[in-house]
Amino acid sequence: MKQNLGERFIDTPENARGNTEPERGIVADMLRRGVKFVPMWLLFTLLLWGPDGAASAAYGIGLIFANFIAAAALLTWAGRISPTALMVAALGGFILRLGVLTVAVIAASKISVFAPVPLGITIIVSHLGLLIWETRYVSLSLAYPGIGPRPLGKKNYKEMK
Repeated sequence: MKQNLGERFIDTPENARGNTEPERGIVADMLRRGVKFVPMWLLFTLLLWGPDGAASAAYGIGLIFANFIAAAALLTWAGRISPTALMVAALGGFILRLGVLTVAVIAASKISVFAPVPLGITIIVSHLGLLIWETRYVSLSLAYPGIGPRPLGKKNYKEMK
């Protein structure tokens, strides 16, 4: 049975036991939720700042998604080595990724369609918004590392009785 990336990390104890890379599952879930708001945000920036604002916002969203993917990949890689490597990757990776984001924004500032306000707002709001939103779904239990199981609905609850 082939599962998509988001389903592989949630719902059942079997998935939890097989989830050796919770970082990847968290980021996949975060990106799946974030993609839903991209068209609305781009339309909003288009109406407010014009095509330059929408292009800058799209660039900012791409940077943020790439940043989350890089964080997950780095933490997954370091987690296989040792706890010390994981901590070094977490702190060093944050500083490295922050530097890469800074270089990417400075490089984009030389382009004629660059609009700093929508780019800055997109980067800040999407980073904080996705991280805060995802805290509702992350399980801090060793039974379900990463994305926790979904709560039982009325149908499932009745079946258990």
